[in-house]
Amino acid sequence: MDTTGILDEALQRLHGSGPERLGRLTNHAPMAVEALSVRGQAGTVHRWLDLYAHKLEEFPSRVEPVTPANWRAALGDPRRAADWIDHFEREIADRPWRDVLAQWWPRLLPGLCGGSTHPLIRVGHAVRTLLAGEHTAPRLAELAHGLGYWAARHQPVADLAHLPGAGADGAAAALDAVPPLTERHGTFPDRLARVTDLPMWAATITDPDPDPDPDRARLHLLDLVRAATHRYATHGHGDEIMLVHAATAPNAVLRTLPALPPAQWAPSVRAAWTASAAVTAMYAPDTPVAFTPPGTFTPEEVFERARAHGDEHVIKLTDTALDVGDEQALAAALRCMELNEPLR
Repeated sequence: MDTTGILDEALQRLHGSGPERLGRLTNHAPMAVEALSVRGQAGTVHRWLDLYAHKLEEFPSRVEPVTPANWRAALGDPRRAADWIDHFEREIADRPWRDVLAQWWPRLLPGLCGGSTHPLIRVGHAVRTLLAGEHTAPRLAELAHGLGYWAARHQPVADLAHLPGAGADGAAAALDAVPPLTERHGTFPDRLARVTDLPMWAATITDPDPDPDPDRARLHLLDLVRAATHRYATHGHGDEIMLVHAATAPNAVLRTLPALPPAQWAPSVRAAWTASAAVTAMYAPDTPVAFTPPGTFTPEEVFERARAHGDEHVIKLTDTALDVGDEQALAAALRCMELNEPLR
């Protein structure tokens, strides 16, 4: 974790900006600078921000304070993003951040697909930083921004029909069994509304259980993150940006688990699977293609290539690929660099 203070400087610089731009496109900068800092590239953060700055918009206007009496009415209202961020800043100032997270995680989890899963991913980056280092004011504020963005973009998935039995051999088989949408056009919310059924996966973990095993939940999430990351190498061409989130969204849940009560781990697996499988249904191509990496590289070399490339999605997927840590994951990161335009 960065100990230079650069990450805190960058977060302070970013907290004057809103979580979105152009109506609903996400501000990825807080996630990218956290990943750069974690992976030993803190010295490049401000230069990267200078290149990204044209994508930032001013912090949104406030409507009215979110309170214990009115929060349900404000949930899922993107006009209330500033109100929600203010609310979580007050909450985290008054109570330990883990207590706030544990209270709100079950409330927010059903809506983790809101904002195309970006709010969840932002929370995962913020929690990783807090678990690994000091609880500085900018890092606590970043958690408040992530939770506030999630609450404002909260979007529950409609009740799904569960297709039988896929994935007994693991998450990779389950993702292969996800039926693609017949109409793959429109925005993320438009497509999400068309997702009506998904294969069952890890039923022994995700079904209600009076005594769930939290470690088994963690192992299932590891399997899902690995499978979704590997799959990008052969399926990322279906949508080079959106399919990144099939891996980074469940990884955000995985990163958050250590900060949550163990009783919340099993429900988190169900939500992570729903997000990853839904993104797969909405954007995966009909046919995979083989990908041969342009050489053999160490994880550090792959991340250096991602930093030089600069695209925020490339940085985030490469960060997740390094968490997975094997050659196929690194190949997925290299494929992501090939498919996406560099940041200029």
